[in-house]
Amino acid sequence: MMSRKPLRKDNSSEAQSTCRIRFNRSDDGTLIVQLSGNWQIGQASPSGDELRQELKRAPQARHMAFDTQDLAGWDTGLLTFLVRISDICSQTGIQTDLNGLPQGVQRLLALASAVPERKGARKKPQRISFIAGIGEAAIGFVHSTREITDFIGEAFISFARLVLGRARLRRSDLLAIIQECGARALPIVTLISVLVGLILAFVGAIQLKVFGAQIYVADLVGIGMVREMGAIMAGIIMAGRTGAAFAAQLGTMQVNEEIDALKTLGISPVEFLVLPRLIALALMMPLLCVYADLMGIIGGLIVGVGMLDLNIIEYCNHTREAVSLNDFWIGIFMSAVFGVLVALAGCLRGMHCGRSASDVGDAATSAVVTGIVCIIVSTAIITIICDVIGI
Repeated sequence: MMSRKPLRKDNSSEAQSTCRIRFNRSDDGTLIVQLSGNWQIGQASPSGDELRQELKRAPQARHMAFDTQDLAGWDTGLLTFLVRISDICSQTGIQTDLNGLPQGVQRLLALASAVPERKGARKKPQRISFIAGIGEAAIGFVHSTREITDFIGEAFISFARLVLGRARLRRSDLLAIIQECGARALPIVTLISVLVGLILAFVGAIQLKVFGAQIYVADLVGIGMVREMGAIMAGIIMAGRTGAAFAAQLGTMQVNEEIDALKTLGISPVEFLVLPRLIALALMMPLLCVYADLMGIIGGLIVGVGMLDLNIIEYCNHTREAVSLNDFWIGIFMSAVFGVLVALAGCLRGMHCGRSASDVGDAATSAVVTGIVCIIVSTAIITIICDVIGI
């Protein structure tokens, strides 16, 4: 927003705070537009209707000039008004003399009119029928499914080449991504996991305290965190943090044509860029899950000791008795699945990003949404399978 200091001091504060317009006519019939007051954004500026009414009055004006002697201040609000009345004058064939305007206003108006709007550049809204909308959605779904299938296939082939020792990736990149996915994610995992443990313990304490069974808060928090919540919360955190970062990194490389350069050099982008991220997140997620389980149990312990007056040793013993190895391994398995899904979602959106800066933001957002949806859906599937097989 352009802003300029007041051109002329006025003793009346009201005159400086409001923008006003008046019309006069010179002896040769020129319409003089007098602008006074403060013409800045936030002030109620007059519309172009007053000018249209003045132009209809006889005698009809052929020239228009400006008088800004009483102008107290201006910014882009004045420029917007001048562009509006300039369009009116162009439509009515009236010549406009801008010499009466401040020098800064004249320069900005000249700059604004230097490159006229290209005809046909403005997109016109198009209405499509309901049937056409369904057809476009179906085509988009088929196209998206094909992209996902191709990408998963390429990732699987790259992993097979890695197992056979033929994949081309840099160990330094893998270690850097492991550090980014693991150690640097610990603060946010700690905070969220402790809070989730606190919430679980609070919710359980309210009901269990009624029956005098508050000691079972340890069971509730232990089983809930180890079996489900630790893996889910770690997965959601990594989807929002690491999955979005993967999409943004690869999307930026797509915009800068770095991925095209890799293809030109005969290097597979999936092997060189996607595979290290996939391996790093698949390795780090189980470790983050164990850490999140521990932090969640500590959060429940804080509520049990601080609110329910439970003994620390008693709380830990109940937790150890309640949590089985099956619960632990189910949580670890879920976290590994989440790691693969989050990495695939982030890399997929990044590799299929468009060529503009806004496409990078869209890819990051889509990666987060896709990752969280995949986590929820896979959690439901794994939970049903565990219930069916009785573990």
